[in-house]
Amino acid sequence: MVKVGIVGGTGYTGVELLRLLAQHPQAEVVVITSRSEAGLPVADLYPNLRGHYDGLTFSVPDVATLGACDVVFFSTPHGVAHALAGELLNAGTKVIDLSADFRLQDADEWAKWYGQPHGAPELLDEAVYGLPEVNRERIKTARLIAVPGCYPTATQLGFLPLLEAGLADNSRLIADCKSGVSGAGRGLSVGSLYAEASESFKAYAVKGHRHLPEITQGLRRAAGGEVGLTFVPHLTPMIRGIHSTLYATVVDKSVDLQALFEKRYADEPFVDVMPAGSHPETRSVRGANVCRIAVHRPQGGDLVVVLSVIDNLVKGASGQAVQNMNIMFGLDERLGLSHAAMLP
Repeated sequence: MVKVGIVGGTGYTGVELLRLLAQHPQAEVVVITSRSEAGLPVADLYPNLRGHYDGLTFSVPDVATLGACDVVFFSTPHGVAHALAGELLNAGTKVIDLSADFRLQDADEWAKWYGQPHGAPELLDEAVYGLPEVNRERIKTARLIAVPGCYPTATQLGFLPLLEAGLADNSRLIADCKSGVSGAGRGLSVGSLYAEASESFKAYAVKGHRHLPEITQGLRRAAGGEVGLTFVPHLTPMIRGIHSTLYATVVDKSVDLQALFEKRYADEPFVDVMPAGSHPETRSVRGANVCRIAVHRPQGGDLVVVLSVIDNLVKGASGQAVQNMNIMFGLDERLGLSHAAMLP
């Protein structure tokens, strides 16, 4: 049984971790922290978890207690894992960070986008980017995992087959992406209030979004060189979901793109390449650790359109984190994650 600790258990990714781990046959949450809710039973804050975590209460983070765990998930704002990850690693505890603290390999680049110096640059070389479809072998032996962001997960999985095959014009990639309001987190924000977000639709951070360097970093690896990416995120009036509409120019029209995508993801348990002509919906992945992809070539031209959908809280965050844990501990990758999406 894998003993699990969670730092920062009161946000959306924290409660999603609890929901997923509650049905995991080989994992037990033994400690969960929150400075603001210390002493409160988990089930009192989250009634949906009644009967699953009786006796588990929130506590103040303590390195000794967390260090007794086999793995600790950080479900915290950026900068928090910097301060504790090193101590936990020294104690022999594996770390899976859901924040952006270890996603970028360049400490100066991280500081530029997050407005503060990187707090643990000495750990960046060890951190493994936790996209299993790319780094599964490295994840198996990792001590420190950086869980990819939601936009980066949907976007990279959609572009990867084209870039790895050398088919796309790497200088002109476009990612037109939409997110539900839960992507903004559980903290109070006027922009994510129901009255502000409902019956409206808007782009934001067009000049530059924090996920841009993460996406570009991953696409460069896949392409084996520089890429030019235009990334435009949008806020949509739904709670969960990411929909990425991706555009790439492909000169060689003779390649069967459907077959290319199906072959690339044939052995991936959480990527579903849909039949030709499909249009995946965000509701088809709600609550599930699945990325559904469809590839189109409109009018048979050289512009390829890839549609990629995920649940931002599952495959885009907590589900992918559990998937990484399973790989790290030699467990069946699908444990705790095999449930179907919720409809309606």
